[in-house]
Amino acid sequence: MPDAPGPDRGFTPASLYEEQGEYVWNSLRRIGIADADLEDVTHEVFIAVLRSLSSYDPARPLRPWLFGITARVASHHRRRLFRRHEEPAETPEAVSEETGPHETIERHEARTLLLAALGRLSPGRRAVVILHELDDVPVPEIARGLGIPLNTAYSRLRLGRADLVDAVRRERKGAGR
Repeated sequence: MPDAPGPDRGFTPASLYEEQGEYVWNSLRRIGIADADLEDVTHEVFIAVLRSLSSYDPARPLRPWLFGITARVASHHRRRLFRRHEEPAETPEAVSEETGPHETIERHEARTLLLAALGRLSPGRRAVVILHELDDVPVPEIARGLGIPLNTAYSRLRLGRADLVDAVRRERKGAGR
């Protein structure tokens, strides 16, 4: 994959969407966007990406930059959602031939627990934890991508991990597990 987006760097808007669409979709899920809203919010992210493309610094890693935009769009979406009164239903996972129904249920419960716990983290800590722990992005790249000092990124990771452990405990306790 080329280092940077933009027609002069080997990317077209369509190829950027094609290559990074699944990453943005999964990041939005991890941030806590409801399944029913994922397609719309993913498109909103790429509209924001296109608007910001000229400001992208090719010296910075692409995915943390994309994640920063994704997190801002998700935050804006949640503020708008706060004013909406509908409660979207979660789309059930399909049972695959490779896993049985028990494994599918366990995976769904673990995913639901993790998403709920991640939802309890502050946005800054949540971004660093997701990028480092789930996307395997090195902390220096996260700091550059999010435009924060390196020590701040390490601090958010340390505090975010501790907050995540506490949030998982609270979620389990609340669910009677």
